[in-house]
Formats: sequence, C-alpha cells, structure tokens
Amino acid sequence: MFRDRKFIAILIAGTLFLAQVSNGGDKKEEKVYELIYKDVQLIKQTLLRLENKINKNQEELIRLQKNMAHWEELLTGIRLEQASLKDKQEEIPLIYQAILEKLGSLYLDLQNTNQEIATLKRILSPPEEEQGEIAPPEQGPQKEEVQPKEPPPEKMPLPPDLSPQEIFNLAREDYLKGHYDLAIEGFKIYKDNFPESPLADNASYWIGESLYSQEKYEEAVNQFNELILNYPFSDKIASAYLKKGLSLLQMGKQEEALTVFKLLVSKFPLEEETKVAQEKIKELTEKK
Repeated sequence: MFRDRKFIAILIAGTLFLAQVSNGGDKKEEKVYELIYKDVQLIKQTLLRLENKINKNQEELIRLQKNMAHWEELLTGIRLEQASLKDKQEEIPLIYQAILEKLGSLYLDLQNTNQEIATLKRILSPPEEEQGEIAPPEQGPQKEEVQPKEPPPEKMPLPPDLSPQEIFNLAREDYLKGHYDLAIEGFKIYKDNFPESPLADNASYWIGESLYSQEKYEEAVNQFNELILNYPFSDKIASAYLKKGLSLLQMGKQEEALTVFKLLVSKFPLEEETKVAQEKIKELTEKK
C-alpha cells in the first residue's frame, strides 16, 4: 500500500515536471518566432525606404539629364554665336582699314581742291596797284611767246663705291649734324636710285623733316603729302601726319592743321604721335 502511494506520488511528480518542461519549451519557441517576425518586418520597412530613395534618385537623375541636355543646347548656341562673332571681328579691321584709306583719299582730294581754289583766287584777284593803273591803248595783234617746257628733274647721280645702306646712313648723319641741305641731297639720291627699297619711305620722310627744320614749311607739307600718298603702309605715316599738322600750324593754317590732327587721332589711336596731336587739338579748340 505504502509502495503504491509512493509510486503514485512519483508518477504525479514526474507528470508535473514533464508538463513544466513542455510548457517552457513552447514559450521559448514562441519567443524565437516573435523575434524572427519582428526582424522580417524591420527588413521590409528598410527595403521600402530604400525603394523610395531609389525612386527619388532616379527622378533626380532624369531631371539632371534633362538639364544637361538643355545646357548642352545653350552651349552649342553660344559656340555658334562666338564663331559668328569671330568671323565678324576678323572683318572689322579690313572694313576699318578701308574706311581709313577712303578718309585719307578724301582728305588729300580736299587739300588739292583747297590749293586749286587758292591758286584761282590769286589769279582772279590782281594786286591793287595794278587795278589803279590805266590800261595802255590796244595795239595790233601780237604773237604769244611760247615758253619752253622745263625738263623733268634729272636723277641724282649715285656716289661710287657706296652701298645703299651707306648712302642712307651718311644722309642720316648729315641730318643729325644739322647739315640739312646735304641730308636732303643724300636722301633724294637714295630714294631716286632705290625706289623699291624698304627704306625708301624713310628717306622720303627725312627729306620732309629736313625741310621742316629749315622752316620751309610749305615744301615740308608737300613732302609729307607725297609720303602719305605713295607709302600708305609706311611706319612713318603717323609721324608724317603729325609733322604735316605742325607745318600747317607754322604757316598759320590752324583749321587745316586741326583737320590733320583729328585724322591722325582717328587713324592711329595707339601711336605716340597721337598724344601730341590730342594736345594740339585741345589747344586749338580752346582758342576758338
């Protein structure tokens, strides 16, 4: 009897122990499932956020691509405009040079016209003393005396045993020493015998400078006109315009001098002679 009770007690205790063990295992398994479920949900949420970011980035990328295409079109248009402007800029110096040449030609024509008008005025206006004289009685027809034509000036002889450069240098030394007549003669010899030389325009200019130094201003003006007309691309053109204007000032022809100075400023704005011309323009303008 006692043994039966003890057995039953042991059986009950074993059953309770098994029940507890079984109950605890179920709870652990339930906790594992809950943790896995939570991790899965967290992963899903993370994936969803990443998908949203990817979609936004794709939209931003598309927008940037469209902007890039737009900027490429603008850049292409700018390049075409720059090419067109470059072509036009290359044409500007040619047009400017043509205008300057035309202005120079018109100015020379104006100068020649003024000289012709002055000559006609002197011819048509005889001196006052002659106007008061009584004309002598008319006589029979007289034969007009034919004046012989002056022969053209002969080319100055070329000094023997001298190279063209030596001739030019000797004439330049004479100018620097103040021997202006010798300088003029030397430069004329050089210019007459070597008209195609690169220094022919310089020789022509220094003839004008020598005449200016001798205060032969009218002859100097004619010499500078010859240089401007015959050597329009000489490196002495700006200096010739300046000295021509100064010669006209010395002759009392202020308006003509002012015109020459303005022409110099417009044609050669970057030359050193232009600064002197601008000062003279200011002086002449203030005197008016």
